[in-house]
Amino acid sequence: MITEQTNVNLVDFLINALIVLILALILEFTYQRCAKALSNRRIFSANFLKLAFTTMLIITIVKTSLALSLGLVGALSIVRFRAAIKEPEELTYLFFTIAIGLGLGANYRVIVTVAFAILMGIIWIRYYLGRSNNQKQNLFLTVTSSQPQKIQLTDIQNTIKDILPASELKRFDESTGYIETGYLVETGSPEELNQVKNRLKEFSEDIQVTFVDHHAY
Repeated sequence: MITEQTNVNLVDFLINALIVLILALILEFTYQRCAKALSNRRIFSANFLKLAFTTMLIITIVKTSLALSLGLVGALSIVRFRAAIKEPEELTYLFFTIAIGLGLGANYRVIVTVAFAILMGIIWIRYYLGRSNNQKQNLFLTVTSSQPQKIQLTDIQNTIKDILPASELKRFDESTGYIETGYLVETGSPEELNQVKNRLKEFSEDIQVTFVDHHAY
């Protein structure tokens, strides 16, 4: 019958919740260290635990009743989830997070744990191999000037893009006698940073250029 349902085992649920907690925290740390996304990885990865736990909770509940399963389909047809996914890498981590919640909600602990260990191993191996072949670093670049008449946003943008193609504008402030821009950039050598500084100084000696490690934000 459509109303037939089974009870949820509380012990199984608590065990799965603990596993979700551990795996999501490991995935969060891995994303912050190994991901190449230019967006704020700390803020983005903070959603992994909530997403995995919510997915597990939904699957745990709906699998006990066909009526609840049909109700979930109806609810999802009404509610639309929209997220600003800028890079494919972010989407793959979200799918993996959902897969963890799905698997544990269905009580496939061994399969989920083994698959998680395999993928984490692959990610970390590729991360260390990539570091040895190409040292890349994400930095927060701030350009300020008290003479905005000598330099415009387009000048700053073009200069940075010419030397550091992997860059993203994060902040722009301009007022009378003041201009400040903030970029998230990826660089492979100190020479690139020096080139950016020298090129910007050509517009005005008043310009101040600051580079800060991205992990500080």
